[in-house]
Amino acid sequence: MIEPPAEPTAEALAAKDKIVAKDVDIYYGAFQAIKHASLSMKAQEVTALIGPSGCGKSTFLRALNRMHDLTPGARVEGSILLDGADIYGSDADPVVIRHRVGMVFQRPNPFPKTIYENVVYGPRIHGERSKHKLDEIAEHALRGAALWDEVKDRLHRSALDLSGGQQQRMCIARAIALDPEVILMDEPASALDPIATSKIEDLIGVLTEKFTVVIVTHSMQQAARISDYTAFFHLGEIVEVGLTNQIFTHPREKRTEDYITGRFG
Repeated sequence: MIEPPAEPTAEALAAKDKIVAKDVDIYYGAFQAIKHASLSMKAQEVTALIGPSGCGKSTFLRALNRMHDLTPGARVEGSILLDGADIYGSDADPVVIRHRVGMVFQRPNPFPKTIYENVVYGPRIHGERSKHKLDEIAEHALRGAALWDEVKDRLHRSALDLSGGQQQRMCIARAIALDPEVILMDEPASALDPIATSKIEDLIGVLTEKFTVVIVTHSMQQAARISDYTAFFHLGEIVEVGLTNQIFTHPREKRTEDYITGRFG
């Protein structure tokens, strides 16, 4: 039995929209992967994207920080507003967008560098040269990813020596180091064992004290545990979106109910 979280507070319901997608269509060449998707993601809340494999969840997520710019043949139509400004507008800088909207991928992807160099990689690329400042950033980010106490005495050892769960938290620290406003997570725990998964889930709850989180998950139980809002995707469409508690206990759409109850997916 899936245990949904408690109803969000009045403050949560009144939270401001951080990202608003309006009538978004995404194409890979002639193939339309996302059809007329509209979704509002609230500031400092967790929005989970659920649905069967291949339904467009990750495709939609990657549109939120213009990662499809890097995919040959991909194009995004419609608008995606970040604090009211269209990230696909003619005056929007993709580098700045990706600075403000960080990404954590499905599998940990540490660089073949030290833990320290992994975490400060982004700030270095953006021009930070002060060792004192970089040291502060590294500690702050690793603390933010609940990893500092485990690695503080081996910062200059290879990140590849970390366990899978530690590597994923280090990748979260690498995203935090750029001080983004939004963190996108594409099934961040799917390659991890249950203990590491639990640590990632606990960490997501802490991250919303500062960041807006949008997470793709294949696990309905995980979505129910960690998210405030849930959007159900099917065949490239957003079928239903609402408070997580409502989606899991009183879905309005039959396709949502069929997926939640395991009739397909």
